Amino acid sequence: MSEFSVSLAKLAEEANLTVAYTPCELEKIKVTATEVYRPGILLAGYYENFDNTRVQIIGLTEMSYLEELSSSLRNMRLEKLFSFQPPAVILTRNMSPLSEMMQYAKLYSVPILMSTEMTSALMGLLITTLNTELAPRITRHGVLVEVYGEGILILGDSGVGKSETAIELVKRGHRLIADDAVELRRVSYRSILGTAPANIRHFIELRGIGIINVAHVFGIGSVRSSVEVEMVVQLEPWDRTKNYDRTGLDTQYYDILGVQVPSMLIPVMPGRNLAVILETAAINNRTKEMGYNAAKELLAQLGLQDDISL
Repeated sequence: MSEFSVSLAKLAEEANLTVAYTPCELEKIKVTATEVYRPGILLAGYYENFDNTRVQIIGLTEMSYLEELSSSLRNMRLEKLFSFQPPAVILTRNMSPLSEMMQYAKLYSVPILMSTEMTSALMGLLITTLNTELAPRITRHGVLVEVYGEGILILGDSGVGKSETAIELVKRGHRLIADDAVELRRVSYRSILGTAPANIRHFIELRGIGIINVAHVFGIGSVRSSVEVEMVVQLEPWDRTKNYDRTGLDTQYYDILGVQVPSMLIPVMPGRNLAVILETAAINNRTKEMGYNAAKELLAQLGLQDDISL
């Protein structure tokens, strides 16, 4: 079970569900489990290890089985299902609830919703939404942009130039996701989704100018609500005593909620065009994901590294 919750109203909106019965407003009903469940085995009479925190999905198979049962057995099995008081029971394929379902839904205050989708398609949609809404999350001080389709999280001390770099990238046709506060969610064991808190979405602060709404100034095509974080760029003032990476042979990683994201440290000094550098970094990161590494190719051509995969 997740420590977070999502309202049944949000799920109904995302999955285009209609209400057959609800004991109260859907906004007040919270879902905390990231999985959904088809209660076929419970309807067959096995009740052990039933997780009543999951949304229950009744498809054509479950409905056909219920219709074949005797009236008394169908009543017993349905009452058992609703007595567990799951967050909701959803019927797929635009099927209408049986009269017994409505009876026990009202008795045990369990919402019944309906969907026009096929069962497997609805389950996939709900699981995707639940994994996003209930994902473990943290907030980091930084800027999140999309450059050539790559989500880049820009980190660094206050005043190092994160927002200025982001606005230059927006002017060059790329998109802003978040400025100042970036909400990061682990939506799978290898994926981090970055978004902006709703109250500051599309806004960016530029010292000397103030706060601007990027969507209003540069157009709605200059912003995006979320993106997968595929690279972390850490900016710092140039330290002449430090040896910075000049080949890119070894990929560094930044840990976000247990997910290792490729990372690089970029020194900042007058005259360096950070927007162009980040564009190049995005393209280079994509080529590495496709299996090509320019540094390794150069070493191989110079005969400094043999039998190496490019």
